[in-house]
Amino acid sequence: MQKLLNFLTLACVLLLSGCGYNTLQSTDEQIKSSWAEVINQYQRRADLIPNLVNTVKGFATQEKEVLLGVTAARSRAGSIQATPELINDAEAFARFQNAQSELTGALTRLLAVAENYPQLKSSANFRDLQAQLEGTENRIAVARNRYIQAVQEYNVTVRSFPSNLTAMLFGFQVKPNFTVENEQAIAVPPTVEFGAPVTAQ
Repeated sequence: MQKLLNFLTLACVLLLSGCGYNTLQSTDEQIKSSWAEVINQYQRRADLIPNLVNTVKGFATQEKEVLLGVTAARSRAGSIQATPELINDAEAFARFQNAQSELTGALTRLLAVAENYPQLKSSANFRDLQAQLEGTENRIAVARNRYIQAVQEYNVTVRSFPSNLTAMLFGFQVKPNFTVENEQAIAVPPTVEFGAPVTAQ
């Protein structure tokens, strides 16, 4: 009887290791780790916003609509609980992504306001906050890229044979990933202008 139990245990171990179970577990853990870093960087950005808004407010009080827009977008983004379970719910994930995109747009408008206020642009505090925000945006991009790669690896395993059978057996499902909202818009190169336009001679 003991030999039969040992044989069955060994057979189960070999079966599970050859059917993608371990890969599903390790890639799922990689996704959780990558997601935690994404959230960490988004929180870092959210923490910078009050100081940035207050600094701009000190120089550009008449820009109330832009300032309120940033504050409201930050509030909406913060109201979505970015729990580990969120990465298993495509609708919740889409709401989270939309809220973060709104905040990115609001911040872009806020930074554009600075172009109209030379004193604000020359403020050391504003320049420091802007540099911190740019660094954070870069960290967000890196963290999102790592998350995208982790989800891609996991989703391929979930969909591939024979690991897809293991995924169905143990309840592993495809996870949502970050998407580009407007692919046509990002395909157009940005226009960069410095000073007054140069006229042809």
